[in-house]
Amino acid sequence: MSKSEIRRLDREIRKTAAKLEAVRKGEWWPLNGSERRAMARAIAGGSYQVVRGRNPGRAEQQMETTGSAAEMRLTAELTALNGEKLRILTEAARAKAAKKASGWW
Repeated sequence: MSKSEIRRLDREIRKTAAKLEAVRKGEWWPLNGSERRAMARAIAGGSYQVVRGRNPGRAEQQMETTGSAAEMRLTAELTALNGEKLRILTEAARAKAAKKASGWW
């Protein structure tokens, strides 16, 4: 396994970690299209409820649910990337050990 693969995975891990941190802060840029649409719908619905003098509780709950789903998605992505990096490193170590054991140093 090449070092460029590991560097690529490290870069993706850093990007995903930054996205996860942004979602935790309430930023929208890391959200995918469906998550953005759900947030926009919740804001529109909540605004309508406020204008009508009603409680926007359901809209707030929808926004929290959407943010939580995005956080779970990014956490799963981060876990998968870390697992892939570990697999590549383990494979490289095995290959190196096998090469050393066979006498081809």
